[in-house]
Amino acid sequence: MVIIHTGDGKGKTTAALGLVLRALGQGFKVLVLQFMKGRANIGEIKVLNDTHLPLDIKQFGRAVFFKSRACEPIDIYLATKGLAALREAMSGGRYDMIVLDEIIMAVDLGLLQLDEVKETIIHKPPELHIILTGRNAPAELVEIADLVTEMREIKHHFNQGVAAQKGIEY
Repeated sequence: MVIIHTGDGKGKTTAALGLVLRALGQGFKVLVLQFMKGRANIGEIKVLNDTHLPLDIKQFGRAVFFKSRACEPIDIYLATKGLAALREAMSGGRYDMIVLDEIIMAVDLGLLQLDEVKETIIHKPPELHIILTGRNAPAELVEIADLVTEMREIKHHFNQGVAAQKGIEY
């Protein structure tokens, strides 16, 4: 299946990681590729890296948070490396599920080209599940997906000036 978690609400990565846990419980081998993320001190990375489950996590981003559409060449380079890692993982047949965390935002910000991402996903092995996360999923990706969930923000503590919370946002 191709699954998309999109929308302006919180929970896209969290939902994808829930599917990772479910898949691991069924004996799947899982790869998580995080685009635009490079912080190792976030809760899910810390705990998942400490397990002996058949799970690999690779980050293709800097340790800074994107606050705008201003990207630097290093961001494009890292995203491109992430897409190459996806292609290599798909051809190796080592994984049952691959999560492409924030790949939709990487496309939205121009770090990756939509056509390249779409073409790569279209040519995935039929037995491989792929999960994409990120805001602003383009219609072209929604069209090829089997399952699309939109997270919608109703209320968020950031709007009241509350900073990111350990254990909630990271």
